[in-house]
Amino acid sequence: MVLGISSISGLLVAAVLAFPVYRLAKFLYDGSFGSSLRYLPGPPNKSLIYGNLKEIWKAENSILHEQWVQEYGPTIKYKGFFGLDRLYTTDTKALNHVLMNSYYYQKPEAARYNLGRILGTGVLVVEEDKHKQQRKIMNPAFGTAQIRELTEIFTEKSVELRDLWASEIAKQGGTGRIDVLAWLSKMTLDVIGLAGFNYMFDTLKTDKNELNEAFSTLFRSETRMSLIPILRSMVPALRPILEHVPEERDKEARMAGATMKRIGVQLLRDSKAAIVGNDEKVDKASSLRRRDLLSLLLRANMATDIPESQRMTDEDVLAQVPTFLVAGHETTSTGTTWALYALTQSPEVQKKLRDELLTVSTDNPTMDELNALPYLDAVVRETLRIHAPVPSTIRVAMKDDILPVNKPFTDTKGRVQTGIPIKKGQTILVPILAMNRDRSIWGDDASEFKPERWESVPEAAGSVPGVWGNMLTFLGGPRACIGYRFSLVEMKALLFTLVRAFELELAVPAKDLTKKSSVVQRPVVITEPDKNQMPLLIRPYNHL
Repeated sequence: MVLGISSISGLLVAAVLAFPVYRLAKFLYDGSFGSSLRYLPGPPNKSLIYGNLKEIWKAENSILHEQWVQEYGPTIKYKGFFGLDRLYTTDTKALNHVLMNSYYYQKPEAARYNLGRILGTGVLVVEEDKHKQQRKIMNPAFGTAQIRELTEIFTEKSVELRDLWASEIAKQGGTGRIDVLAWLSKMTLDVIGLAGFNYMFDTLKTDKNELNEAFSTLFRSETRMSLIPILRSMVPALRPILEHVPEERDKEARMAGATMKRIGVQLLRDSKAAIVGNDEKVDKASSLRRRDLLSLLLRANMATDIPESQRMTDEDVLAQVPTFLVAGHETTSTGTTWALYALTQSPEVQKKLRDELLTVSTDNPTMDELNALPYLDAVVRETLRIHAPVPSTIRVAMKDDILPVNKPFTDTKGRVQTGIPIKKGQTILVPILAMNRDRSIWGDDASEFKPERWESVPEAAGSVPGVWGNMLTFLGGPRACIGYRFSLVEMKALLFTLVRAFELELAVPAKDLTKKSSVVQRPVVITEPDKNQMPLLIRPYNHL
């Protein structure tokens, strides 16, 4: 039988369409019915499309996961999009294996896509040798000696913020309602401008700043889940089509991203001009003294002992600009916001901290003076334990593996397992916040804000695979947060200045406040869900 041209064309079209359908079906089968996790305990699937994610979204961060651990044990599975299994474990040995083996456990493509839209191909997004190369060149800019030199910027900007609050409070009659999240976002942006780029944004002095507004847009926590952005990130083949499907935040997100890129190009151009001295306006002596993060990065990248093949390209360096802006701005402002909130809920802690801070005779302490205050250190640690700005992250296995565990566990077939079998492509949630609040490590009061717990750290906390403070807030392993020292000292400078000057009280009932995440965990007043805010009542502290 001879087939006509139309029949052959039909067969070809059918074959072309059948292949992606087959791939999708195989992907879904492998991720669910054929999953190596299928015999792990866990909650029932709630939705064919969203799995358990909608109920997770509706709950406050990590609360539902913590309930599941109490019900099903420390190693469970739950359903992600389209019924795909996700591993969730609080076993420290398993998590250490994932974090230490960064070549074998990487950010999923969907996560890199979403982060890359904001940050480009910076150190937070790239993987394997590319990440190792960028990290090696960037490390010196974030060392202890460098942060010591930047501390003066932290304290000066903290004092400027203090004085602006005092003026605002006076206008309101002695006690002022202040959205501390908005103000801290401005302050930390000013700090990263100076410390990161030797550039004055002067955000605190202006009502509107295009870069600050761009951040507010990109990191605004949503109170609803939208399917289009999910499909864009999860199904790369559909992106060319879905990019043309209107979504509520697309236009403002593109404008915000363009703003960040334009300012980043300007900052990089100015910094390079200062270092190479090819700009007539640049003072050659001052250019040699520049100690901002970008200048240090550029100098390290130009070092004669680095082979040409190992240098970062201009595109790679440019990608670090939004990374610096985000990592040095958003996480610190959010972390300090939650610290002030925690102090409003524990007046005795607020008083004890203030008493310690007032023993220091200067308004501009050095890094070493800040680090010598034990209760300030405990408050910062406890805040970052219980209010980690980034509540979780995700990894995907790049090969078949078996995760080691501290203790054997029993699966749904009644079999005792001494490891967790992992297939290539398996998704693993790294539960930062839940690990920080794990009762088996921190005790039955793990969810309570108690800085005094740091006077005697539980022995079990030593097994947490974090780079700092017996917690996962800054992660661990080769991809641990490169700027954690920067964030800690800036946060201490802010608390030092603000708690000495003011008494703090929450301006809304605590039950009306919740947390929602975009990249970071931001506060939302339930009755005003369209705005991220932390409204406090602030009054000057009377020293008499």
